[in-house]
Amino acid sequence: MHIRMTQNGNALTVALEGRLDTLTAPELETALKDALEGVGELTFDLEKLDYISSAGLRVLLSAQKAMNRQGGMKVLHANEVVMEIFEITAFTDILTIE
Repeated sequence: MHIRMTQNGNALTVALEGRLDTLTAPELETALKDALEGVGELTFDLEKLDYISSAGLRVLLSAQKAMNRQGGMKVLHANEVVMEIFEITAFTDILTIE
């Protein structure tokens, strides 16, 4: 998986490419721990994300909880496969998906 972070003021965009699964979720979790300080708006761009597992969902949920305390979070460009996983797990009720 490839992670690209772009910060603009207090807005952070995290673009993910590849698979967010048991092997790669810890990498994203570590990257977010340092990056979320002072962020008021977090955006995940999933346009190039091929797959997300329960481990990846856990990282998104953790980020959502952190952003509930300090701002907002949204998910953009989720493809059909990822959207189906969000729907099956009811993450569509938890996350702001555009």
